[in-house]
Amino acid sequence: MSHPALSFRDVSVRHEPDDEPSVASVSFSVARRERIALLGLNGSGKTTLLMSAAGLLAHDGTILVDGVELTRHTLAEVRGKLGYLFNVPEDQLLFPRVIDDVAFGLLQKGISHSEATTQALEALGVLGIAHLAQLPPHHLSHGQSQRVALAGALITSPPLLLLDEPSAALDPPARRSLTRLLNGLTAAVVVATHDVPFARSVCTRFVVLEQGRVVFDGTDPTAVLERWERATVRL
Repeated sequence: MSHPALSFRDVSVRHEPDDEPSVASVSFSVARRERIALLGLNGSGKTTLLMSAAGLLAHDGTILVDGVELTRHTLAEVRGKLGYLFNVPEDQLLFPRVIDDVAFGLLQKGISHSEATTQALEALGVLGIAHLAQLPPHHLSHGQSQRVALAGALITSPPLLLLDEPSAALDPPARRSLTRLLNGLTAAVVVATHDVPFARSVCTRFVVLEQGRVVFDGTDPTAVLERWERATVRL
């Protein structure tokens, strides 16, 4: 039986128990190999929803990754099925050298150090940053950190990728390279982004959040985007 890559079933997230939910009663599924853009204004709940799917925030309702329900008992198994890119990539670069960070996911799966290093160099090369392999992460620009973190998310070929603002701080050639890379993947991809042109170049389905709720789920979000533009003009 083939399961969706990711399913949200009536998912709500509160950052504090007495807070209003940042995400409220969200339900949708992501098919295998499907690429979905998660759109919304600042504070709409995009990052919160991605973090809940990776087990980084507690949630009510049900989240399933490749058919496995996310609980504290299945957290390690679920995280082994996904790659995650933070919207602040520097937060996930923890090792002394770039190559160590990218290779870590393979080492965790029991791959030998030499093979993990070889594959990590290849992953960096695909993103055009193999020359950064021996640098410490704090020597990187934000755009370079973004690509290193993405290499780390891709290295284990997970069936699901959760990417938070992956095109931020990338110059046009790097954005085009990222577009080609994502379009060539077999993984399901959920991209939280403000970059609508980038989203349209990568994704075929758009889920729009407003105040933590899904207000659109389909192939053409033009009407919602135009409504946002009119509201911005009035401001």
